[in-house]
Amino acid sequence: MWLLRTLAWALLSPVLATELSLQESFLLKSLGLSAKPSPKSPVPVPPVLWRIFQKRKALPWPDKELDACRVEEFNVPGSIVRVFADQGRFLPEGQPQGWLCLRKLLFFNLSALEEGERLTMAQLELQFHHNSYHAPSPGQVLELRLYQVSPRGLPQPGRRPLVERSFVQLHKSLLFNLSAAVKDGKMPGRNLALVLEISASGRAGDSGTLRSLCASTDAFAATSLLVVTLGQQCQAARRRRSAPSPSVTPSTLCKPRRLYISFSDVGWENWIIAPQGYLANYCRGDCPFPLAAELNSTNHAVLQTMVHSLDPQGTPQPCCVPVRLSPISILYYDNSDNVVLRHYQDMVVDECGCR
Repeated sequence: MWLLRTLAWALLSPVLATELSLQESFLLKSLGLSAKPSPKSPVPVPPVLWRIFQKRKALPWPDKELDACRVEEFNVPGSIVRVFADQGRFLPEGQPQGWLCLRKLLFFNLSALEEGERLTMAQLELQFHHNSYHAPSPGQVLELRLYQVSPRGLPQPGRRPLVERSFVQLHKSLLFNLSAAVKDGKMPGRNLALVLEISASGRAGDSGTLRSLCASTDAFAATSLLVVTLGQQCQAARRRRSAPSPSVTPSTLCKPRRLYISFSDVGWENWIIAPQGYLANYCRGDCPFPLAAELNSTNHAVLQTMVHSLDPQGTPQPCCVPVRLSPISILYYDNSDNVVLRHYQDMVVDECGCR
């Protein structure tokens, strides 16, 4: 008998492996991934994504349902938050007018955005090593300009900047809303290229103090682009259900059962940052005649149980299935090694019913 079981398992294993691979591919596709990510050099998780993730993790179920398709921290619709690192380079200063302190090409590869996602926010962050830099003399300012360009180009003479600001103080972190620039149709090849210029200006003859003011930009640290999008599932019309109070039912009747899914058990621990797993639950139990009110049955199910009681062989009983699900938030590396925070709907079974 042992030999027969071993032989049967050996014959079935390739078939099961193929089926599991197909199921995994299907699930990854539904999560917006072309294949199982394999981060080569994982980058640190941006603090803003950790903050949003921890806040959502602490919310009770009703709040999670209400916020599943909205990023309250930015007050915009959205279910996916990504932070893209700048892949650009510093540019030669050329011969501009005035004191040009810094010129840099900012390049963001946004090919990870999926077809059908609707962009709701894009925020550029410029970071410096210190909290702030002060102009040494009255009337002196730092002027910042951002130009949208092709990935290999420079701003054309006379072209209006996308952003133009003047600063007496240059803070450690500067934020700019670039949502209009990242809208569909305004990014060649799904990339965003910008030229950043920071120059010093003031009274004529102040070359020494302008040079000192310009030196503050040597503390330039990094640039990143935070993008919020609304996934297709959130864009589709969804039925709104009120959350009825839980009822106590006998264990043999249809109800949620505990099921904890560990990402390490399915081999996903190397690309999912957090959580390590989640309580998914599942539905199991009987839908007997007559159906009780707490079994959340439909009119169709009530009639089906009546017919089943008369003809058990010809008509099956209704099935115990999920009737209310809630979302979870996952921090992970995508196929381009970007850190992504995504809110996935319909991941946790909260209530079951006979259907």
